[in-house]
Amino acid sequence: MSEIKPAPCRIVVCRDCCCGSPKVTGVDHAAQTARLAESAPVRISECLDVCDQANVIVVQPSAAGRAAGGRPVWLGLVNDPDATEDILGWVRDGGPGLAPLPDILDLYAFNPPGRP
Repeated sequence: MSEIKPAPCRIVVCRDCCCGSPKVTGVDHAAQTARLAESAPVRISECLDVCDQANVIVVQPSAAGRAAGGRPVWLGLVNDPDATEDILGWVRDGGPGLAPLPDILDLYAFNPPGRP
């Protein structure tokens, strides 16, 4: 019998009208998405309606993180490989609810309109 593993952090990547498009120059969007998928399940989303923050990545807590009070963290202007690596490090450490948001990622975090 195989052991059921708890649900990991999940990453939502906006890839629509602005995010993931030539409008955000100098970013290899496919490579960024592939790199994120190496450490966590990734879901590609259509427009998340925060185009002024392109490229947007949302880190959703794992089951354990949610049980510990973690909530999705929205990160905007994720337009360089170092930021992507910082996100991956945080996800590997446990992500929302299990690991504190690194100070460097606090620079990218934002509350989208209409969400607490």
